[in-house]
Amino acid sequence: MRAQEITFFKLVQGEKQFQVPLYQRTYSWGRVNLQRLWDDVCELVDQQRNGEAPAPHFLGSVVLAPGHIQAGGVQRWLVVDGQQRLTTLMLACTALRDHLKDRGDARGADRVHRQFLTNEFHEGLDHYRLLPTQADRSAFKACLEATPTAGGGDNIGAAYRFFRGVLSQGDEQSGNDWVTTVETALKDLLSIVEITAEQGDNVYRIFESINNTGVGLSQSDLLRNYLFSMLPKRGERIYEELWLPMQQQLGPKNLELLVWLDLVVRGHSKAKQSEIYREQQKRLDPWKGDEEALQQEITLLAERGGRLLRILEPRRERSVPLRTALERLGRWGGQIHYPLALHLLDLVDGGRTSAEEAAEALRFVESYLVRRMICQIPTNNLNRIFMETPKELETDRSPAEAVRRLLSGRRRNWPSDEDLREAIRSKPFYWGGRPAQRTFVLRSLEESHASAEPVDFDKAALTVEHVLPQRPGQPWLDLLTEETENGQSPQELHDLLVHTLGNLTLSGENAKLSNHPFQRKQQILDSSSLRMNQEIAAAARWGKAEILARADRLAERAVKLWPGPVGVPRTVGEEWPGWSELRAALVAMPSGTWTTYGDVAELVGSHPVPVGAYLAGKVGVIGVYRVLTSDGRVSPSFRWPDGHEASTPQEILEREGVPFDRAGRAHHSHRLTAAELATLLGRDIPENRLADPLPDAENSAAAARFEQQLKDHHPAAADGVLAALAFWEQQGGYRDHGRHEETSCFPMLDAGTSGQPHLLWPLALYPVTGTVEVVFQYLKDRAPFDDTELRRELLRRLNEIEGVELAEAKLELRPSFPLQVFAEHSEEICAVLEWFVHTAALDLARRA
Repeated sequence: MRAQEITFFKLVQGEKQFQVPLYQRTYSWGRVNLQRLWDDVCELVDQQRNGEAPAPHFLGSVVLAPGHIQAGGVQRWLVVDGQQRLTTLMLACTALRDHLKDRGDARGADRVHRQFLTNEFHEGLDHYRLLPTQADRSAFKACLEATPTAGGGDNIGAAYRFFRGVLSQGDEQSGNDWVTTVETALKDLLSIVEITAEQGDNVYRIFESINNTGVGLSQSDLLRNYLFSMLPKRGERIYEELWLPMQQQLGPKNLELLVWLDLVVRGHSKAKQSEIYREQQKRLDPWKGDEEALQQEITLLAERGGRLLRILEPRRERSVPLRTALERLGRWGGQIHYPLALHLLDLVDGGRTSAEEAAEALRFVESYLVRRMICQIPTNNLNRIFMETPKELETDRSPAEAVRRLLSGRRRNWPSDEDLREAIRSKPFYWGGRPAQRTFVLRSLEESHASAEPVDFDKAALTVEHVLPQRPGQPWLDLLTEETENGQSPQELHDLLVHTLGNLTLSGENAKLSNHPFQRKQQILDSSSLRMNQEIAAAARWGKAEILARADRLAERAVKLWPGPVGVPRTVGEEWPGWSELRAALVAMPSGTWTTYGDVAELVGSHPVPVGAYLAGKVGVIGVYRVLTSDGRVSPSFRWPDGHEASTPQEILEREGVPFDRAGRAHHSHRLTAAELATLLGRDIPENRLADPLPDAENSAAAARFEQQLKDHHPAAADGVLAALAFWEQQGGYRDHGRHEETSCFPMLDAGTSGQPHLLWPLALYPVTGTVEVVFQYLKDRAPFDDTELRRELLRRLNEIEGVELAEAKLELRPSFPLQVFAEHSEEICAVLEWFVHTAALDLARRA
């Protein structure tokens, strides 16, 4: 074998083809992997545009073995290892080509196509520089050939859509040279180690050895070994007195975190956690041979370790205001604030500021994070912002003032009071942030009442409750009918209101509240010790007027609780941030799907009328043809903004595989709801299945509620559903249940090994609304169904059952079919469940 470090462009140059062998798994990179790669590319682009000379970013290795060469054909290479990153880069180039084409740069698009993607003088399979494994091939070819099915619902399509989205967003926010610099970064600034096997090498054995390696040394292990190799005289004493206590207090994971934070606080704002050792080694090299200086470095690191412990465990902080600020950020969750918090503790312990001043600075950090979450501003650049704060703070101001001024910068997107008030009225708060953050906001609003007998939130088991229920019964819809606008249905009004902050509260009585009429909820909420619940219970009714009035009251509390930026008035003519979110959602939609003006309005916190007006007047919105009326028709007022498209939206959607009936209505199974659009954007949409299973007694009571609701609302399907669940239990599964509104049921299977649970569930059953969700969204992250082909096979088997029509474009979502199918086809569903269990068992045997 031989190895060389080359750029991605040089790797793929020439008449060659990289073929992924059959023993490789299908393409599996998801949003987290894609975002990490894109962040690295953006960093290279920023450095290049700022006049710096960025060093190539190392992506890892690609192991290749020579394949069969036909006379006159291309040189084939088998991709033994590295197919995920190689496929990803090819999809990024495909998206770049199509982005250049859309912005009118035909020459640039052709250049990318010929240089990266194809062997232009060869036909058939030889035409492609990359030939994925058989299961991924058709999806990859669709993207490469720009067919109507490009960007489908599988992982290949999702990656292509991801890069289309980030390229579109970056181009909007940056100057004219940005796209050109992205191409340069992909071409010349991504470094790969090419490892080439020789003829006769056992390729499969190489593959096995690469993928069955032991656990390597961590970055902090490497740094420790390096440091103490330079301390021959003092090493043993320093290790006993400084390093070992620090290592024991922090543990391996937090020690690694400390070594990275130490770099960031010193001004290395672009340090990556994967490159800690190399960066620290570079920094410490000048002190080789100077044991005194190295001891001082380790002493400082140990002192910072103590400060990191105060961030991780705020109870260790002696100052009450500072402890409170750290506790609140700890409840908010995440590590974004750690670099700034550590820098502030450095200042406090060094006597350069007071604990009270540091606490105020951290309260501005909390306000910044909370306001952005409520206004649903994407979190993409938050890490970069907070990694840069220690070196960018103005030193001639107090830390609190410096932090507030820094975060108030225009491109840092700290929402104003006006933005906050509007978001609380219209944005779907229930889809913002993470569950703990939603609870944090509601808890803070409740605590702002300063009740004489406050609730002990640490002991109370409270969850977020919708007052107007997510799945309303007819009495609720009748109430909303009184407040609908012309042409608006009660359900459409419901969808615009239900997830907004004005309709949400905290309760420990979700199962009792369920989707009962408001009068019953009043009785339960009136007995609550929470002031916000007592206020809701005091209302005479609960509709649009009451929800918006409460939203306004909560907004005034929020403005006082979380102060806004200073000196950043909105520019006249500045675009409303929701339109950027709308464009991102349309780019994220898989081929073969459509949505409605109402769904888009619900997502971005607007109204169908302004959404329609925006789409009609904005040139260059990708996927504008996917937005239809509520009944699936092309709007009579639809016009292509640029006037150049020859086809109608219906014709384009039909080419993608969306069926239309004779009345011109798109099939409902291909429609994406607002929740599904939010899922595609990476929002944390709450699932009804609990992260932790219910205790046995609660689960038994929930099972009884589920069965009663099933018999009450869908008696014809009840016997079939219960028979299928009994069959599932005979196969070794069990039933879990939700506690939100209607009592949902989840047929669970533990396919774990050696005491490590590995939970799988194919379906979620809702007994009131009468729907069955197929949970591809969760299966795609759980072996063996992280394999697209297995999810596709599950979809195919279900679609063979009469009454089930699931769109293949939804292989990463939660498509549904009617619960009524169980009434006549319970045995066929049991056959699918049996296949599911058998497939999981085969995977379990392989892993064991």
